[in-house]
Amino acid sequence: MTDIKSLSFDGLSDEISKLNLPKFRCNQIYQWLHKDGVSSFDEMTNLSKSLREQLSANYYIADCIIEDKYVSALDGTVKYLFRLYDGEYIETVVMKYKYGYTICISSQVGCKMGCKFCASTLAGFKRNLSPAEMESQIHAAQRDLNVRISHIVIMGIGEPLDNYDNVIRFFKAVNDKRGLNISLRDITISTCGIVPNIYKLIDEKLPVTLTLSLHAPNDAIRSKTMPVNDKWGIDEVITACREYADRTSRRVSFEYTLIKGVNDSKECAVELAGRLKGFNSHVNLIPVNDVEERGNVRSSNKSVNNFCDTLKSLGINATIRRTLGSDINASCGQLRRKKKSGD
Repeated sequence: MTDIKSLSFDGLSDEISKLNLPKFRCNQIYQWLHKDGVSSFDEMTNLSKSLREQLSANYYIADCIIEDKYVSALDGTVKYLFRLYDGEYIETVVMKYKYGYTICISSQVGCKMGCKFCASTLAGFKRNLSPAEMESQIHAAQRDLNVRISHIVIMGIGEPLDNYDNVIRFFKAVNDKRGLNISLRDITISTCGIVPNIYKLIDEKLPVTLTLSLHAPNDAIRSKTMPVNDKWGIDEVITACREYADRTSRRVSFEYTLIKGVNDSKECAVELAGRLKGFNSHVNLIPVNDVEERGNVRSSNKSVNNFCDTLKSLGINATIRRTLGSDINASCGQLRRKKKSGD
């Protein structure tokens, strides 16, 4: 059967025509799927029973089922382990800020990239998520929490630019006024640095915010922790980010995970500042998460603060990420790994 929620409005319109239905049904069905986020055709109450049965016989709605849910006692951050139609699992985090609710969604089941500080790759890569499965993470969280989510971060399990076409279709769906109507300027996409697809994203002319997982000031250190660097080195990926900032007039963010004795020295900060001078960028410093199998050691608070101060003194906009959901392992990948291993 066809994944009806992954169809564009025009694609849905074509399907409606094949079923010999009047055009106004397309608007009704599209809004049920994308604005209301229904999980079954039976919820489409302004459609006749016979039409709902016809739709059920030909299409399915890709939904996310809550398998586990954790709520932080510290700050109210909510982490979901969602089960998909084929029994695979993904993770999603909802965070509350002064401006509203932000959701961090997954883009793949597992990850191919093999970054040494990340839990998402440990249980292996299975498949890409469809546009509907990405959007359904938002709908499932909104239903459960009874809130409106206004900001999206694609920084959960998976490498978004490795699922490029589906991510672009997802952007267009959530931005549609007939659906969630979320501004593209309130969407952030994080990549480990698939350079050709950064340039493709530039050509899309979509005003989303680009975040690069950098985590090192040079190739020697980055290649030890991020295999992707062996294909696209640090100079090449930063050049692409400069182009993104210039062509889109959007600030580029750099995620920099601090690992004790690996990339947290003053010399690393000075070298990083030298690479990032001269364009609209921001460095988000992140003390490494405790992932049992990885053995990475978190930099001390003093080292983190000194690294940040060094960047600022050299003219680089830098902040230390506020830790949310630390009591529920809110960084993605750990719940899926435990579920798949049977822990």
